[in-house]
Amino acid sequence: MQPCVNRYTHRLLRSLLASCWLFSPVLVADATARQPSALSAALSDARIASWQTLLDNSAGDDERAKLERVNHFINRSVSFVSDQQAWGADDYWATPAQTLSLGKGDCEDFAIAKYFSLVRMGVPSEKLRLTFVKALKQNQAHMVLAYYPSASEQPLILDNLDPRIRPASERNDLLPVYSFNSHGVFLAKSPQRVSQPPAFLARWNELSERALADGSAARSPQS
Repeated sequence: MQPCVNRYTHRLLRSLLASCWLFSPVLVADATARQPSALSAALSDARIASWQTLLDNSAGDDERAKLERVNHFINRSVSFVSDQQAWGADDYWATPAQTLSLGKGDCEDFAIAKYFSLVRMGVPSEKLRLTFVKALKQNQAHMVLAYYPSASEQPLILDNLDPRIRPASERNDLLPVYSFNSHGVFLAKSPQRVSQPPAFLARWNELSERALADGSAARSPQS
């Protein structure tokens, strides 16, 4: 039975990834066409400085307090725009530093910024999953960040559509499809990890490398 399960999950993941444009090429617009004004540069610097202060001053917070602070900060600091408006591309996963520098991003950028921020603040990455859902009211694909207090508890949802951190059972407006983190991909109907398609894995690794390069993510002590 196991080979059939593997073939099914791989087919499903390929379909889901394609529907969310995860395989589409990224063509970022020429940076010279987006030179910031003095005011926008000052605002960009202020957002990055405030974000760094948030990360540096979290040592005494419990995990729920970290969730609240990060969710509020990212939702307040970033305005929603499409990837085409922000980057001149149909689909682009920005690092937190890129998103906060620009002050704009789509739902994926909100969720990614929250994920990397919380990991930087000491929340274990295995408790966090970037989760693709269908937003039923908007009838469109959407991404949120799910936090699992423990393996046996339902997740809490950090979202830019609803600023309140609420249990998944209270988000009847969201239909989960699949989730992922640095440990693997998880289907909504199964708690077990499934294999990551090579193109998806390459894209996640590429984002992680950019996050390390621009300071959005911290290198592990052994690296």
